[in-house]
Amino acid sequence: MIQMVNIGFGNIISANRIIAIISPESAPIKRVIQNGRDDKKLIDATYGRKTRAVIIMDSGHVILSAILPETVGQRLSKDIQDITEENISIN
Repeated sequence: MIQMVNIGFGNIISANRIIAIISPESAPIKRVIQNGRDDKKLIDATYGRKTRAVIIMDSGHVILSAILPETVGQRLSKDIQDITEENISIN
């Protein structure tokens, strides 16, 4: 089953393919962003706002989001919990 998570401004990504959700402040993460840009694997979903979360996908894509990593994580956890509860109620 494909699980999706909202990363802000109506943008939705596959939760199953997320490797990491991290803050963009450190130099190594800035290099990851630049490498993604150079490799044409950067997706900017900030709509011109400040980047607050960097999402690393298993495909090598780097996604920039304007919402905090904690918020993305909470949305992901809530979606997983909802699906788990739904599966329990079906059984």
